[in-house]
Amino acid sequence: MMQIFLTRIFSFSPGLVAVEERVKVESYDWKLHGVNTESMNFDTAQGKVVLLNYWATWCPPCIAEMPSLQKLYNDYKDKVVFVFLTEDDDPELNKFMSDKDYYYPIYRSLSSHPEPFVHKPIPGTYVIDKSGNVIIHKVGAANWNSDSVRETLDKLIAE
Repeated sequence: MMQIFLTRIFSFSPGLVAVEERVKVESYDWKLHGVNTESMNFDTAQGKVVLLNYWATWCPPCIAEMPSLQKLYNDYKDKVVFVFLTEDDDPELNKFMSDKDYYYPIYRSLSSHPEPFVHKPIPGTYVIDKSGNVIIHKVGAANWNSDSVRETLDKLIAE
């Protein structure tokens, strides 16, 4: 518990990837099983702003950043495609979600992860613009409900 608390205190807003270092999503053909939502192919997210987060219920830094991600999801769920990816089993996921009162959409990957997504270490989070450029790539806990993240999302949505 203390580790989660301290991680939350020391989590800062994630920075942008420098323009010259930005990479593009190579393929949106990626089958995702919806745990608490409809299953989907990631290609439905093409041309949209996406927040993709790899996490697990047993990962303290993941748990530390979840309140900020839930708040961001609450406000942006109609404007941004949120994909929370895990390898956890349903019983752990269902207990975690109900205990914490979280309801963001959780998926499991059914096919190989497209480049440039790396599913380890966790947490790992990507923000992708409408053209498929990775604008933010953060490994480790972050405060996702910050003014700077919200400003970035607002700009990307308006593009």
